[in-house]
Amino acid sequence: MLKNYFLVALRNLRHNKLFSLINILGLAIGISASLVIFLIVQYDFSFDRFEPDGDRIYRVVSDNVYQGNTGHTRGTHALLADVAKKELTGADLVVSFRYYNAGKLVVPGNEAASPSAGPGTNPANPATFHNPKHLIFADEAYFKLLPYQWLAGSPATALAEPGRVVLSESRALLYFPNQPLNSIVGRTLTYDDTLTAQVTGVVRDFDSLQRTDFNFKEFLSLATVLDNPALRKQFYWDKWSATSSDQQLYLRLGKGVKPAAIEAQLKAFCNKYEGESEKKNNFTETWRLQPMSDLHFNRDYGNFNVELADKPTLYGLMLIAAFLLLLASINFINLTTAQGTQRAREIGIRKTLGSTRRQLVLQFLSETFLITLAATMLSILLTPLLLKAFADFIPTGLHFSLTQPFLTVFLGLLVLLVSLLAGIYPALVLSSSKVLVVLKNQAYAGTAKTRGAWVRQGLTVSQFVIAQFFIMGALLVSKQIRYMLDKDLGFNKEAILSFQLPYRDTSMLRRVYMLDQVKRLPGVRMASLANDVPFGWGWWTQGMEYKDGKKDIQLAMEMKAGDPNYLRMFRIPLLAGRDLLPNDTARELVINEAAVHALGFRQPQEAIGKMINWDDRLMPIVGVMRDFHAHALSFEIKPMALCRMMNRANDLIVTLRTKGEGGGHGEDWQGTIAAMKTLFASTYPQDEFSYNFLDESIANSYNGQQRISRLLRWATGLTVFISCLGLLGLVIYVTNRRTKEIGIRKVLGASVTQITAILSKEFLLLVAIAFAIATPLSWWATHAWLQDYAYKTTLSWWVFALGGGALLLIALIVICLRTFRAATANPVKSLRSE
Repeated sequence: MLKNYFLVALRNLRHNKLFSLINILGLAIGISASLVIFLIVQYDFSFDRFEPDGDRIYRVVSDNVYQGNTGHTRGTHALLADVAKKELTGADLVVSFRYYNAGKLVVPGNEAASPSAGPGTNPANPATFHNPKHLIFADEAYFKLLPYQWLAGSPATALAEPGRVVLSESRALLYFPNQPLNSIVGRTLTYDDTLTAQVTGVVRDFDSLQRTDFNFKEFLSLATVLDNPALRKQFYWDKWSATSSDQQLYLRLGKGVKPAAIEAQLKAFCNKYEGESEKKNNFTETWRLQPMSDLHFNRDYGNFNVELADKPTLYGLMLIAAFLLLLASINFINLTTAQGTQRAREIGIRKTLGSTRRQLVLQFLSETFLITLAATMLSILLTPLLLKAFADFIPTGLHFSLTQPFLTVFLGLLVLLVSLLAGIYPALVLSSSKVLVVLKNQAYAGTAKTRGAWVRQGLTVSQFVIAQFFIMGALLVSKQIRYMLDKDLGFNKEAILSFQLPYRDTSMLRRVYMLDQVKRLPGVRMASLANDVPFGWGWWTQGMEYKDGKKDIQLAMEMKAGDPNYLRMFRIPLLAGRDLLPNDTARELVINEAAVHALGFRQPQEAIGKMINWDDRLMPIVGVMRDFHAHALSFEIKPMALCRMMNRANDLIVTLRTKGEGGGHGEDWQGTIAAMKTLFASTYPQDEFSYNFLDESIANSYNGQQRISRLLRWATGLTVFISCLGLLGLVIYVTNRRTKEIGIRKVLGASVTQITAILSKEFLLLVAIAFAIATPLSWWATHAWLQDYAYKTTLSWWVFALGGGALLLIALIVICLRTFRAATANPVKSLRSE
């Protein structure tokens, strides 16, 4: 019986090639998009799911509030780990580690391993690696937290003493190529010319299925820090006032222990050890527990050089997948029911010969299953193309392979789900026809306002609601992105690049030397030393106090440090007063307009000469600069001060000459950059030269919004295409049902234009209804999205009108193509049976 179902299904698909092709194509688009989205979602939600007792592992994070400004950091105080080990109850494992930014690593007697080593090098000489990544100071507790497999050494003793290091397998093979792992144990590594560590173990790297945010490759013994006064001072190890994102603390809670109980103890520790400091400095700090399952998604706290996922984006992708599958299923339903008039006699004959409704339902479901199976096979071929189209959303490490067990299970379930979702309604409708009616070929006799007609029209309206929602959303998101890219940020950003000088090198002589040499280059118009460009990634905030005689005003002031060229380079005008005098230390301040208003002044001139207390030092305000956007437009302009604190100025910012200024674009710029790279290499031979153009950095800061925009454009194109296929199905259904009416109208003298208008009016009304429903929905969604931006575009009426008009035009073209064909058909053929 089952074999017969499939044979009949294959015959019907072969006899209706056009409908079958449209159905397969529509379902293939929905399934392939869903498959890509499933791969992305499954990849991101699989992070750190392999650790034993992972549901009991938490990271201790810090939240702080100062002058109404909230801050978050993934780190804590170094001393908190000692307190937790001694005083905290309810945790069966306390793990503390410290991230380490090494500038240089030397492997003695192993020059053959050096990336820069060439042919003929002497293996007896050391190999040097600049800026090795993913280093931490840890102890044996770290390896109890994560299930590393040890290839050499012992986890109990490898990090027990100072001056010890454990390497991952990949890092061991990099430093000691072609050497057995056991022979590496006992070798020494030297970090930054001052710290020497002996290799005491090697662990296997996590495989591709063990996805984790713990991407560390070298593990130095934590005892090295504890035993080294210079490192303790460098890391502020003994100060409760120092919180660093590099200092990590993890807790594995005992079974049955609630996170709230631990957080209550952490609050008590904060009051005990930081209470006086909080009162003195007028800030509050709270230590919280962050679940391990949240590490890969929480951007407030972040991680170490790991590409984080965004849960709202993932949920949005899942919603898009559901919409596309729903649209494809609606499209299938409309096309199948439209085709039902051609199978009316077949249904009647089958019922006359004894077929039950159950058998007919199974017959139609088997046809749906074959179409879905063909669509799935096509989607497998389309998936690599869609992975390229969604390249901005594809995480590093994600790959598509049918050998993945979870993928095979997902495809199998998807085939069954889509077959049932798309096939059950047409099967029930087509199998419910009465025998006498269908044998007269009157399966759809009666008024057009039947329940079936309302269902089909409702499905079509829902398709176009979704399509118009995506069109309007895509237009408004693009409008906001264009607004952000085109908005005047309050400073010059053209032809400006910056590169960072090594922060470990505190020599002002070398910094000034680099500045002077760069200024001498022919292609350089101006150069400046500063801590950051105006639109930077970093935040440097200082607490300041102003006494106006009546009350004390305390401000959290964002700081910039720059030399006398800083304001001139970025063309930031002074509204009152003067610029700062040349100096190496902060002795006076220039503030922005936001700070003027926060201090209670109405006009910039009123702030000149007023004294502000900064770290128990009174400093005069000598100038007021115009407000500018120091961060993305999602942040408001906050009070800011410019100072001459040159020990923090390790960014060298350069304005390049443009055409007409003695320099030029293209190769001239590249030549100037090459000269700067040479100067950098001669001054800092152990560091790498890396530069960024300011305008490109600003554009890149909106990459997330750009990705959302591209995603919406793709989703819009797919939804419009599938919706038009659904509309085509309804048009075919109506024109087939009204064939005799069209013939009679033509015989009575109706023109092709009149008949086309009569047939199109009903469908255009459906699109208009969809527009009326989609407009408030899209307005609400985009309005909510724009609330994340302090500076945003307006929700212009023309965006909604353009979206509705574009879809109406597309629908009109689809409708006219089919109705014109029906209107121009020979009426004799349609009336032959009368």
